[in-house]
Amino acid sequence: MPDLLLELRSEEIPARMQRKAAGDLKKMLTDGLVESGLTYEAAREYWTPRRLTLDIRGLTARSKDIHEDIKGPSTSAPEQAVQGFLRKAGLSSVAEAHIHSDPKKGDFYVAHISKPGRAAEEIIAELVPGIIRNFPWPKSMRWGPASAKPGSLRWVRPLQSILCTFGPETEEPVVVDFEIDGIRSGNVTYGHRFLAPGEIIVRRFDDYVSKLEAAKVVLDADRRKEIILADARNLAFANGLDLVEDEGLLEEVSGLVEWPVVLMGEFEQAFLGIPAKVIRLTIRANQKCFVTRPQGEGEALSNRFILTANIEPRDGGKEIAHGNGKVVRARLSDALYFWTTDQGDLPDLAELETSAKKFELDLKKPLDQRMARLDHLNVTFHAKLGTQGERVERIKELAEELAPTVGADRMLAARAAVLAKADLTTEVVGEFPELQGAMGRKYALLQGEHRSVAAAVEEHYKPQGPSDYVPSDPVSVAVALADKLDTLVGFWAIDEKPTGSKDPYALRRAALGVVRIILENKLKLSLAIAIAASVSSALAVYEQKGEGAESRGVVATLDARIREYKGTSRLLSEAGLISNLLKGGLAKASAETFGSADQEREFFDGQRLMELTASLSPFIADLLSFFHDRLKVYLRDQGARHDLIDSVITPQSDDLLQIVRRVEALGSFLDTEDGKNLLAGTKRAANILAAEEKKKTAIADTVEPALFRENAEKSLFAAVNQAEKQAGEAIQNEDFSAAMLALSALREPVDSFFEGVLVNDEDLAVRANRLALLTRIRAATGQVADFSKIAG
Repeated sequence: MPDLLLELRSEEIPARMQRKAAGDLKKMLTDGLVESGLTYEAAREYWTPRRLTLDIRGLTARSKDIHEDIKGPSTSAPEQAVQGFLRKAGLSSVAEAHIHSDPKKGDFYVAHISKPGRAAEEIIAELVPGIIRNFPWPKSMRWGPASAKPGSLRWVRPLQSILCTFGPETEEPVVVDFEIDGIRSGNVTYGHRFLAPGEIIVRRFDDYVSKLEAAKVVLDADRRKEIILADARNLAFANGLDLVEDEGLLEEVSGLVEWPVVLMGEFEQAFLGIPAKVIRLTIRANQKCFVTRPQGEGEALSNRFILTANIEPRDGGKEIAHGNGKVVRARLSDALYFWTTDQGDLPDLAELETSAKKFELDLKKPLDQRMARLDHLNVTFHAKLGTQGERVERIKELAEELAPTVGADRMLAARAAVLAKADLTTEVVGEFPELQGAMGRKYALLQGEHRSVAAAVEEHYKPQGPSDYVPSDPVSVAVALADKLDTLVGFWAIDEKPTGSKDPYALRRAALGVVRIILENKLKLSLAIAIAASVSSALAVYEQKGEGAESRGVVATLDARIREYKGTSRLLSEAGLISNLLKGGLAKASAETFGSADQEREFFDGQRLMELTASLSPFIADLLSFFHDRLKVYLRDQGARHDLIDSVITPQSDDLLQIVRRVEALGSFLDTEDGKNLLAGTKRAANILAAEEKKKTAIADTVEPALFRENAEKSLFAAVNQAEKQAGEAIQNEDFSAAMLALSALREPVDSFFEGVLVNDEDLAVRANRLALLTRIRAATGQVADFSKIAG
């Protein structure tokens, strides 16, 4: 069958657009061909900085003839219905329709549609101009004299030529003839702009590729990447260096050249005093070059870099390398200035005293100065959530609360939280925002901070994706959790939740980060307490602003409720009480705890505080549900069964580590014969109960042994009592394997019960008693999981 070759050659295609544009061209054309009745065997797209190419193999030469009968309304139908039928069938009048008869329905109209097939060349010539005119470029332009006319062609850069040939391998292919804005399709293309600018006559894809290669154009982007990477590695190795590989940069550079030529440049050794990440980003961002390091060394860089040219220079690349070196030196001079400036004193130190006092900062230290400036300048975090300084206050409060739970030193956690955002006002981060955190760590170490504090300044942003690493240092964990929880609680409070595929504040990523930090560090942490602690931190920071301060975020959401309970706008007492409550754990909260201190009673009696805590319940439950969704995604990616996850999670589940251990133990148990049989028996009991409950059959409140008639009843009752007690004790000790072992003892008694006992006995009292026994089975297994949600 024939093959189709299409090339759209333009002045330039930005590297960031090439891959998607080639994919869009393939999809638009193949979809159009299929919709027009053609089929094909294979299609592949290619791209260079100047061309998009499509190779379609095994395309049918002609679409099939179409014969179709379209049934219409009755001949006595209203005129409106008849006209609708004619439009649908494409008929100009009812005279073109046929009348068929049905013994039951009477006479009705039928349109017999016959459409002859069309030649593939005709279909292609019709499709391609429309695709070109409606191509989804992110940005496009008009050019030349025709650009003044309405509806003139738009393309990413001026479109220069269109190559379109079609035909079988055994015959001479034909040019599919069409024209768009004065550009007529043909069988001509052009090679490298400078190295081989002459005209190339093309027949089909194979000679197209070989002739382009001879004209210094490598069509396949992946092959260009392989050439660049291999040559860069070899050139670095030949100079006693290792290439610092960068997949993103490699992808970009391969989109900048049609004929890659790898060269080496250099800069002065003095610039190596700049942090390696800054050097790498400076050279990458400004010159699209790779950096190198001495062989066998870890982070240290060399003063040589690798660049990729698009021509074969006559002088071996000396002039190109020299020119790139001049630009790199200029950019590194800027980076050196940023680096040294960040370690010096700020000119406005006198204005930073108030902020320094608030955060207990030492204005003799550069990073402390930057934090003071961040607060002093009132840099906005979010219009409804206050400034970065206010956010740092909240994170500090929360990190201190979380520190004991994650095994961190409270003072170190507080210090790390205070410095966590300080580098946002540094010169280097202003130039390279992607270095936030990393530069803060560097500057923290330079001013003598504890290593855990410095690590937390960088790692509190982690993990930033499913493949990113999770911090393990307890101080980093405390600050990372505080940062993410503050974000989630704040945006939940102002009702800026993710919707569908939209998540502008990366809240799903933040929640998944919390999930991974807790699970991968095996933390016993109540998320309900952690969420409430975040609320407490917000209240505490708000109170520090004094009377009449503007309510923001979660405070604005909860303040009205607090006013109802307390009848005052002073929140300090409530914030302190919540904080004290959290230290004891919400699970331990009781009337005795609430009323334990006279000073607390002075502001807020126990009943009122319980009401305040209860007011957080809907808020906490909604956010917990979001965490559950992220946990399910995480566990499914780890290979856990979705039904086991659903059977274990309840709306109140706030201990993620416990959920995971339950799922693991349940999965192992259900893989055994006892587990499979108990699941079947439990489901049977649940089904019987559901049916009887629906019929409103009487079920006894408790099981009465005196009503037992069969030994199987007695054995099951004894087994349920023992299993329920042992499983409950095991769950209290969080030994879920032992809980499963206790439940496994039910397998034989349950089987025997269903084999030898009729549940729906004629004696209503006996029936109610046996149904109560089934309820006990459901309750015993329900301590571990909801077996009704488990498949099988």
